[in-house]
Amino acid sequence: MPADTSASEAASAGSQMRRAYLDHASTSPLRPAAADAIRDALDAGPAGPLAGDPGRIHQEGMAARVALEQARDAVAAAFGARGREVVFTSGATESIAAATWGARARHADRHGAGSPGHVVAAAVEHSAVREWAARGPATVVGVDGTGRVDPEELLDAVTEGTCLVHLQWGNHEVGTLQPVTEVVAACRERGVLVHVDAAQAAGQVPVDFGALGADLMSISGHKFGGPTGTGVLLVRRGVRVPPLVVGGDQERARRAGVENVLGAIGLAAAATEAAAAEPRARILTGRIRDWAAGDGARVGIEVVGAAAETSLPHIVCLTFPDVEPQPVLLGLDAAGVSVHSGSSCSSESLEPSPVLEAMGVDAQRSLRVSVGWSSTVEDVDRFLDALPRVLDGLRSLRT
Repeated sequence: MPADTSASEAASAGSQMRRAYLDHASTSPLRPAAADAIRDALDAGPAGPLAGDPGRIHQEGMAARVALEQARDAVAAAFGARGREVVFTSGATESIAAATWGARARHADRHGAGSPGHVVAAAVEHSAVREWAARGPATVVGVDGTGRVDPEELLDAVTEGTCLVHLQWGNHEVGTLQPVTEVVAACRERGVLVHVDAAQAAGQVPVDFGALGADLMSISGHKFGGPTGTGVLLVRRGVRVPPLVVGGDQERARRAGVENVLGAIGLAAAATEAAAAEPRARILTGRIRDWAAGDGARVGIEVVGAAAETSLPHIVCLTFPDVEPQPVLLGLDAAGVSVHSGSSCSSESLEPSPVLEAMGVDAQRSLRVSVGWSSTVEDVDRFLDALPRVLDGLRSLRT
C-alpha cells in the first residue's frame, strides 16, 4: 500500500475517533430520551401536540395544552415542585432576569417608584445575576478562598430596603456548594425574597424546591441534556412577582408569548431521566482530583475550590502557573478533548474570571473540566493523558 494512502487512512481514522467532551457545565449534549420525545412529537403531525396554540379551545389547541401541562408536571416532579409553580422560560438567564426584575417591581409596587429595591448577591454569582443586580442598589458579598460565601455576612447585608437575596446552589466555575438551606431559612424568617440559581445543580444533585423553601429558583435545560433555549423559573406558591415579559396571559400571566411546547416536551424528558439516573459524575471527577494530587502536582496542576464532598459532583477547576490558557485549550482540542477556561459567559472577551478573582486565586490560568450524562472513564483518561503532553509541549517552546 502506498505511504500516502496509509497516511490518509490514519488521518481518517483519527478524525472519526470519539472526542472527549468534558464541557457539560457550558452545555450538555441532548439526551437520547429528550431527542426521542421531540421526534415523537414532530412525527405526530397535524393531530399531534404541535399542531395548535395551547391557549385555544379547539382540538388542536387542547392537544397542545395537554402536552404542555404533562411536561410541566414532569418537570415539577423532577425538582420537587408543584405544577403550578413551574414557569417555562428560554433558560436560566431569562429566569434570573425575571426573578430580579420581578422582585424589584414588586418592591416598587409596595413602597413606591422611588424605592427601587436593594439586592444582595455573592461575588461569585453567575454574570446573569451580577449584571441584573447591578441595575439597581446592590451589595456584593465576598467569599473565602474556596468560593464559599459566609451566610452570616450575606445576611448582614440585608437591610429594610432589601427586596431579594441571590444565592447559587453551586458555583458554575469551581463547583463549590453554597449554604442555601441556611440562607433560605433565614430569609424566610425575615420576609425577604430569596432566589436560588440552580442551573448547575439541577440534574446533578437532588433538587427539592418544596423542601428547600426558596421563593424563586432558576433552572436551565441544556445544562443536563435538555434542548437549548429551554428553562424554568420556579415560583413558590403564594409568591407574586410582576412578569418581565408582558403582552399576553400565557403561563398564567407570568410570561407572555406562545409557549415552546416542543422545547417543554424535550426538557421534561431530560429532567425525568436526569432525576432518575444513577450518579456517576463524582467517580469521574474523583479520578481528576486524584491525578491532580499526584502526577498532576508534579507538572504544576492544582485544584481550586472546595473539597469534593462540598462541591458539585461534575465540576473540577484546575490551575497551572506558567502557561496561558488559550494555547492549552487549542492543544487539548487538537488532541480530541473539549474543556473550558475562564469566566463561564465571557470567554470571548478573554477577561480574567471574576469568580477566581473573588476567591483570591490566579484568575488568568484555569481549566474547568465538567462531566455529564455522556461522559466515560475513557474520556477522563484521555484528558489526563493529553494535558501533561500539551503543557510540556508549550513549555518547551520557551526553551
